[in-house]
Amino acid sequence: MKKRTVKLGRITFGAGAPFVLIAGPCVIEDRRSTIRMAGDLVKLTAKLGIPYVFKASYDKANRTSIDSFRGPGLEEGLDILAEIKERFDVPVLSDVHDIAEIALAEKVLDIIQIPAFLCRQTSLVVRAAKSGRVVNIKKGQFLAPWDMKSVIRKAEEAGCRDILLTERGVTFGYNNLVTDFTGLAIMADTGYPVVYDVTHSVQQPGGLGNTTGGRSEFIPLLSRCGVAAGVDAVFMETHTDPRKARSDGPNMLPIGKLEPLLAMMVNIDRLVKGLK
Repeated sequence: MKKRTVKLGRITFGAGAPFVLIAGPCVIEDRRSTIRMAGDLVKLTAKLGIPYVFKASYDKANRTSIDSFRGPGLEEGLDILAEIKERFDVPVLSDVHDIAEIALAEKVLDIIQIPAFLCRQTSLVVRAAKSGRVVNIKKGQFLAPWDMKSVIRKAEEAGCRDILLTERGVTFGYNNLVTDFTGLAIMADTGYPVVYDVTHSVQQPGGLGNTTGGRSEFIPLLSRCGVAAGVDAVFMETHTDPRKARSDGPNMLPIGKLEPLLAMMVNIDRLVKGLK
């Protein structure tokens, strides 16, 4: 299978290019803190020479409890993402949950993300594929890696070739996810760039009763493993203080502790891909 590249401004996904970091807080909590975190991540990735895309959700529609914080919503959230995009000259990514959102989202987002639980929703995938944006499709926790071929075909039939595929762990018993690293290679055989979501892979969905748990202590290990497997991008949710995060705190690392891990990942990536 011919390896495809996906171009996003100065950033290249795939074909042996350095890994791209997709990172940011799980959800937009407020304008000030989100912009501050974006600035910290832009500065850090520039220092390490890592191609970077900012990620944050304007609406976390998939929550364990009806009482869980969901974010500022579509319009305010996109406005904050647009400000980050302009202020820091960085591409932005967020997830969409309904075809009605895309008409507004495509005006701001550089990458439209299909959530894992919605990756089989044909109308959503097709509409995102028609947006003219890069589409990042997360593999459902319930799918095998080879099942993504059918999802890809839906996007291709809609005229999209700028597709990223994301592994975010697979359901393993109750309240637990694991990563099958052979799945990264199997998805790469589709020809499209593969993203490894290291932070959602350590989630424990519903593991704390009314909220989702996670084992953030394993993020460095999985990050090193993913880059060693040759992935094209790493997806990582991070926060200034994960203990105070309003979504997915247990499976995030503090921004202030990322630098040594990212530096190690850069070295591994260069070794595996033969980069200078």
